[in-house]
Amino acid sequence: MSTQGHAWARQVKKEDEEEDPLDQLISRSGCAASHYAVQECMAQHQDWRQCQPQVQAFRDCMSEHQARRREELQRRKEQGSAHH
Repeated sequence: MSTQGHAWARQVKKEDEEEDPLDQLISRSGCAASHYAVQECMAQHQDWRQCQPQVQAFRDCMSEHQARRREELQRRKEQGSAHH
């Protein structure tokens, strides 16, 4: 069985271990469901080419999250410079 990708090589998390930073980022993005769909597809098919709809949905979700984050950071920057 192949161990491709970051999730397949991960060991079981112990109670006192912190969550993986990548998993935290994905959870905060609101894209965890589409990320899990990619993981499930990869586990089932072992071929990323068969998982392109799931990969695209995850990519779109993360792109939207990054755009919202950029806008938020820009607003904060503008608000901060307006107070000085």
